[in-house]
Parts: sequence; structure tokens; C-alpha cells
Amino acid sequence: MKIVTYNVNGLRPRISQYGSLLKLLDSFDADIICFQETKLRRQELTADLVMAEGYESFFSCTRTSERGRTGYSGVATFCRVNSAFSSTEVALPLAAEEGFTGVLGGSRLGRGETHVVAAGLEEFEKDELLKVDGEGRCVMTDHGHFVLFNLYGPRAQCDDAERIEFKLNFYKILQKRWESLLCEGRRIIVVGDLNIAPTSLDRCEAGPDFENNEFRRWFRSMLVDNGGAFSDVFRAKHPDRTEAYTCWPQNTGAEEFNYGTRIDHILCAGPCLHQQQDRQDHSFVTCHFEECDILTQYKRWKPGNTLRWKGGQRIKLEGSDHAPVYTSLLQLPNIPKHSTPSLSARYIPMVYGIQQTLVSTLMKRQVAKEIKPSEVSSSFPDGDNILGSCADREKRSFDQCDVPGVPCGNLCSSSQESEVLISKGDKIQRVPGGKVASITSITPGSKYIRSISNNETKKKAKKNQRSQLSIMSFFHKTSIVSNGVGVNSSTNQEDIFETSDLSNESLLGDGQTQNLSQSDSPQQIELESNEPTLDQIEVNTCSSEKNSVALLEWQRIQQRMQNSIPLCKGHKEPCVARVVKKQGPNFGHRFYCCVRAEGPASNPEANCGYFKWAASKSRGK
Repeated sequence: MKIVTYNVNGLRPRISQYGSLLKLLDSFDADIICFQETKLRRQELTADLVMAEGYESFFSCTRTSERGRTGYSGVATFCRVNSAFSSTEVALPLAAEEGFTGVLGGSRLGRGETHVVAAGLEEFEKDELLKVDGEGRCVMTDHGHFVLFNLYGPRAQCDDAERIEFKLNFYKILQKRWESLLCEGRRIIVVGDLNIAPTSLDRCEAGPDFENNEFRRWFRSMLVDNGGAFSDVFRAKHPDRTEAYTCWPQNTGAEEFNYGTRIDHILCAGPCLHQQQDRQDHSFVTCHFEECDILTQYKRWKPGNTLRWKGGQRIKLEGSDHAPVYTSLLQLPNIPKHSTPSLSARYIPMVYGIQQTLVSTLMKRQVAKEIKPSEVSSSFPDGDNILGSCADREKRSFDQCDVPGVPCGNLCSSSQESEVLISKGDKIQRVPGGKVASITSITPGSKYIRSISNNETKKKAKKNQRSQLSIMSFFHKTSIVSNGVGVNSSTNQEDIFETSDLSNESLLGDGQTQNLSQSDSPQQIELESNEPTLDQIEVNTCSSEKNSVALLEWQRIQQRMQNSIPLCKGHKEPCVARVVKKQGPNFGHRFYCCVRAEGPASNPEANCGYFKWAASKSRGK
């Protein structure tokens, strides 16, 4: 059995990166896949995010309404199984629970009586337990041979007393639950982003007081080497490996120099499955865990990518700021037949409710068959049928058309319809009320050029009305077909009809539909465009001069800004300007720092650490 843990930093972007949830899951080729930081709310759990063929999934989402944490965190466990019902597979859990305190309901762990509060946590207040489980940080699944904890540990800044207290309480209650299960003789596997690097070996350039942190001391106290019950599976397999990191800062480019930390873990506790346990070398980790390693191929930055300060800032790096960790288990026999627990995503109303019945599918097909072809709009003809057959064109009536040689049929029968000027060879589609549905421009030797909807025509006409006219538009002649008197026009309609012959152009007045007086016989009138006046030439000249002045001024401002950027002392390169976004006395204050990626101080190619405050704060919008 293969288990993978991965902080995806948002499940949606990871699904988009791989094309589908199924492709993302299959890329790991694992039996159990645990995601953290899914960033999904309960009402957002739709089928495309939670269901994949061959997998059963179990989610926990944040329930808190606290500002800044809605839609934050969240975990999900995907189990690859051949059958969701009457299965003996270890990957399909016997039971599942959202959270680890027992107060959120769902499918309970254990084989005995169900309690509102999990065993061993009776000393805690229910509100306290609800707060711990309210941020969607744990899913527990019982796989018979072991209980799997999919965890996303809280993060706490050193100056945030409230979050530090929450994190301490979180791990205090979690430890109580672990101890209760171990007392029952259960085996435990813990996977996930715990937001704790236990030793200085797990942090690039750790300071002298790094291991004195209270959370790191708690982590180490849980390990077998310090009298605890758990084994760090990665360190058990690779006790001396350095630079084995699973997380890198997002905004410093630290992945380029592998300047990170190891906070994604796989822990295990409990006896091995062998009957003979008298030998000292028997343990859960040595007998049943074959390998544990970091899947570095999932890192965002890969060797060969362009460095940030050499143009790499513009390269979009896809992926999470974490790397997955996997482990392989051996000698796990089958478990009794069982079915998918009720906490499975297949039973979520948003997923279950969209399942269509066979009757509803057949009814939709029957309705589609009953629709007559004549009822379907022909505004956008298809392929060779755009003009219809020759016989159909000969049957059209020419009596009611206002333009000779242009068949309109029943489209122009209403006397209430407003007239629209069209050129010879153009086809018009109308809807009741006299509005233009579409115009198809046709030229000799081609079936059609394009079909323009009424909305598109209005948008283009409005755009042309505002746009700068070319000098040729003042001198060429334009033919207009009208059933009224002459109309002044200055809009070049070549962009609207896109005809290849200038003599076939048709103008819609000043870019809008014109109100023309009706007459018995249409007339073709040639309009001579007026030559530009001196005032028009002066306006165009002034506009051009203003644009040139504005461009020169903007270039001057850019050059001045560039000259004001300091050079870093380590590389003598222009710094990058940043803004403090953390709330505090320096919020909104601009500063300059070295543009290079963060890395070890011993590496001269890495960030030199240059820092300088800007002269004034940047104003927030």
C-alpha cells in the first residue's frame, strides 16, 4: 500500500493544473492520498472537486466565520478502491470521522457505542472541542489495521498570542486522542502538514535557539527516541539526510536554492502485525514501512528554469509551495467485508442531488425530438446551407422587398418594421418588432463572409463612431441604398461588413440605425464626402502634439523612478520595491530589497540581504 500526503495550497488550482481531479490523483499512483489546505467550503463541494472514478473521498471543511479564515484550510482523504461496497480492501475505510474530537458527528470510529465526545476528551468543554475542529484540520479514517489521521496543523506567528494559544490547545487535545487509541491497542498513522520542523536538520540555516521552540520540543517528546510512542518514518529511513525540505516561501523564490523546511510528516505508532513480538527489532515502522521519501518532482521550480533576476520573474510556476511525501507499507492482509462509510463525499447533498435518473434523461431527449426545425433560429446558418438551395431561393417572394434584387421573404412583411440600409448582395435577418437579428455579408465568388448579430453591429458602430477617421475616408465615394432622401454619413463601414469590393459597401448613417422616410420605390444615391476643414486639421494636429508630450512626460517619470531605485550592496544590481502588507506600525510602508532569490548565506548567488526603507509610505487604494 502506498500513502501520499500533499499540501496542495488550494485544490481548485491543482485540479486546473492537471486538467481534472482524476488526472491529479492518478499522477501519484497511490492507494491513499491525503490533501491539506484544500481551501473549500462545504457548499462548494461539487462533483468535479470531490468525485473521481475509482476513488472514495472524505472531506473536512472550515466551519468558522472568523474573518480571514472562511474558506481557509480544509483537508481531504482519497482512497483508491475497486469496489465501494462489500469490499475487503484495506484502502477503503471501515469508518470515518470529521475532526478528531467526536463533536462534529458523521461516521464514528471504533466498534463500540457512539459517544458525542471522543473517549479520553471528557475533561474538555464542548465549545473548546468545537473550536478545535471548526477549522477543518483533520479527517480520521479507520482502515482496520490502523487509524489514519490526515492533519493540517495550525500556523502561529511568534507575536500572535491568540494563535499560539490555539495551536497549543490543538496539539494538547490531539495528543489525548492519540493516547486513548493507543490504550485500546490501535495502531496510528499520522500524515500531513503539521507546521512544525522538529530539529535544526529540518530547517535551512536554523539559528542557535531554533530547537527551543515549545512546539518543536513537544514534537520531539512524542518520538520514540525521547520516550514517546511515535516514529518519524522519514527520519527512520533517512536519519542523516540534509537539505530534505518539503516547503519553501512563496514570495522569495527560495526553491531555486532549496532554502526551505521540512514540516510535512508521516508518523506511526503501535505494535506490528506479526504474531511473534518478543524480538526487540519488531516494530510497526521496521516491519511494515518499506520506504518514505519526498516527491521532489512536484516542486514548482525545477532545475533548468530561468533564474528570477535573469528574467524568470515573468515565468509562472505552477504547483504548490509544498512537495508531497509518500510511504510504502508491506504485509497488510485484507480486512472483513465492508462498505463505504456515510461520511463519504458520494453522500453529500450537492453531489448526490445532481444525479440524474434514467426517466429525466429520456424525457429531455423526447422534448428535443419534438422541436420543429422551423422553430430553430436561422440567424447563424451553418456551412453550405447559409443561402439555402437554389429551389428555395426561387420560391422566395420579391413583391414585399424594399430593395430590388434582395429577397426577404416573410422577413420584411411587417409594415411596422424599420428599414435598414444594406448593400447589394447582403442578406438580412429580422425578428418581430423591426430589429435586426443578423446581417450576412455576401460577395460574388464566395458563399459568405460572416454573420453579424445586432448587438455586435451596434458595438462596432459605436466603436467606429469614437475612433479616429483615416484620411482616405474624406475622399472616397460611398454608395448608399435608401428608400428616402439623402443621409449624411461619415462612418467607414468596411470594418462592419468586411467586403472585398469597395463599391459594395453599405453605411448605417453615423454608426446607428437611421430613421428614413418611406417611399414607393428605393433610390440609389451617391454622396460626396466633404473635404476636411482647417479646423479639423488643427484639432488633429493638437491631439497628436498632446499625445507626444504625454509620452515624453511618462518616459521622463519612468526614468526618474528607475534612477531612484538603489543598488544592492552584494551584487550592485537594482533592487525591487515591495510594500509591507502585515498589519502593524509599518503597514503600507514601501521598502527596497535585493531582487535575487532567498538562499544560504554561503551562496554568493543568493539574496545578499540588502534592505532599505523608501522615503514615504505608499497610499492604499
